[in-house]
Amino acid sequence: MIEEAKTVESYLSQGGKVKARLKAPLMLRVTSDTVYVEFPQTLHCDFYNDSTQIETWLDSKYGKYFETLNKVYLRDSVVVINIKGDTLRSPDLWWDQNTKLFYTDKYAIYHGLNKNIYGGKGLTATQDLSSITFNQPTGTVKVSENGVPK
Repeated sequence: MIEEAKTVESYLSQGGKVKARLKAPLMLRVTSDTVYVEFPQTLHCDFYNDSTQIETWLDSKYGKYFETLNKVYLRDSVVVINIKGDTLRSPDLWWDQNTKLFYTDKYAIYHGLNKNIYGGKGLTATQDLSSITFNQPTGTVKVSENGVPK
């Protein structure tokens, strides 16, 4: 069984506070062994902090939300940008709604102020991109005279 919705705008709230807003031209809710919601055309999501200010936004050409797992699989030109302009790009990315973490085992690129990091075997990042752990990274980072990253 498939339910279809067009021109979707959906809000996620926790504890009475808006945490995210999702917009997509097409949404398919599929009921099978595992219930999931698919966004086959594109999706845009704004993530909010506790003050209801946008802290991060995300764009992807495809998304699939697994309701029982509270996880979203994103693929095809996934881009995450925070309010400082830090940008994360990956061919595919998972978002865990419970932990508010992004993660992937695929190649990822991070551009920030004075930083360009290439994660050869994936990463784990907080939703606001304030903390990112790369697997097998390469890249350039400007450091101060005492060796601390700027």
